[in-house]
Amino acid sequence: MSHVFKRMIDALVSATALFLLAPAMATIGLVIWTSMGRPILFKQKRAGYRGRPFRLFKFRTMDNACDTQGQSLPDKDRLTKVGIVLRRLSLDELPQLWNVLIGDMSLVGPRPLLVEYLPRYSAEQARRHEVNPGITGWAQVNGRNALDWEQRFRLDIWYVDHWSLGLDAKVIWKTMQNVFKEEGISQHGHSTMPEFTGNDRMGL
Repeated sequence: MSHVFKRMIDALVSATALFLLAPAMATIGLVIWTSMGRPILFKQKRAGYRGRPFRLFKFRTMDNACDTQGQSLPDKDRLTKVGIVLRRLSLDELPQLWNVLIGDMSLVGPRPLLVEYLPRYSAEQARRHEVNPGITGWAQVNGRNALDWEQRFRLDIWYVDHWSLGLDAKVIWKTMQNVFKEEGISQHGHSTMPEFTGNDRMGL
């Protein structure tokens, strides 16, 4: 029954937030369009509940800069000034409210990762897909991208095993407190998180 309430809360909050934030989101879209051009949204296939693929939406934060060989520059070199601000304030995540509304995501849960990572997980790490992925999560309020993969997965599994509506409320409250902090936005030398290459290469 608690899971039913969780889904009801997700749908109600996401629908309300999309309605109230529509003017702000339109303004952000206009700023992205005038500074970087189209597309305004970044779309990427991610792994959801039980590993089911879905299309995640975010505001675009990088340009299309390439090197002399026509290859895209590293993420940290393509992150724009507008993108930096959007990431610092977590505004780039707002379009994921649509993912929550249609049921691909929850407000709180393990962050959805690339579909390509699925065969790289250990059996224990794969348990993070026993719940819907979230816009924010237990790992995000306990270190965010400053955590290494082992720490992050451990926190994800802890959330799966200890989930409750009260825990979700705590995560949302801590997210609101942390939204203006810059700590943990990325690991040193990366714009977000380095690629998860699998446990063998991590020495696990």
